[in-house]
Amino acid sequence: MINVSDQHAQHAPRSLIVTLYGAYGRFVPGPMPVAELIRLLAAVGVDAPSVRSSVSRLKRRGLLLPARTPRGAAGYELSAEARQLLDDGDRRVYATAPHDDEGWVLAVFSVPESERQKRHVLRSRLAGLGFGTAAPGVWIAPARLHEETRHTLGRLGLDAYVDFFRGEHLGFTPTAEAAARWWDLTAVAKEHEAFLDRHARVLRDWERRADTPPEEAYRDYLLALDSWRHLPYTDPGLPARLLPGDWPGARSAAVFRALHERLRDAGALFATPGEAAHSGQ
Repeated sequence: MINVSDQHAQHAPRSLIVTLYGAYGRFVPGPMPVAELIRLLAAVGVDAPSVRSSVSRLKRRGLLLPARTPRGAAGYELSAEARQLLDDGDRRVYATAPHDDEGWVLAVFSVPESERQKRHVLRSRLAGLGFGTAAPGVWIAPARLHEETRHTLGRLGLDAYVDFFRGEHLGFTPTAEAAARWWDLTAVAKEHEAFLDRHARVLRDWERRADTPPEEAYRDYLLALDSWRHLPYTDPGLPARLLPGDWPGARSAAVFRALHERLRDAGALFATPGEAAHSGQ
């Protein structure tokens, strides 16, 4: 399968921990013991000191909470905020169908100069949610992103600075040309190509095999999910008619779905030994 040492350079330990909780940890009752986190991250090339320092950062951000397991071991569980983030993300990460042309949501914001730091946070959060820039202070995204954006900005206390509007694009520029202005589609396409370069060959290797050993399945699935879960935020999921020809997004989504179907449940046998695999997907 995939060379762990090569892949480790491309996956931040903190991101892998979030991916681990999103894939498996949140479906197991109770906190995940620290020793178990270390075991599971070692399988993807992360050493124990890196796990501990990354967990500390996630704790400071309020995403992980210290807790004791029923046997008294030290562990960590997800905060309510972290669970909401993962639940919101599921709709994007595990989407199985092309997106319809459902219109647009506009986010229009105004931040006083005395609070200009919040202006920077707003811009980066909207970009991170998949919004493009239609004009200064006017951000645009497919309408389906409205609810998640409201959750995110409300959680950050930024909702007072933003108004949302729904609508359709009426010209003068053809919508496909306008969309290429609102988003850097060339950069998004390169991210899809990078995912395919890393993980399409992994899928081909699995397709040649009849067996699915749990540790190998876990490792390849966690690395693929860690690469993939950022892409539905970089890529706003525009309808096909607005995208350039030979758009790689459909191919990368197909590779991820195939890896998910082949590896996720087998990987759960390694990730949750002695437990029934719980999954919402």
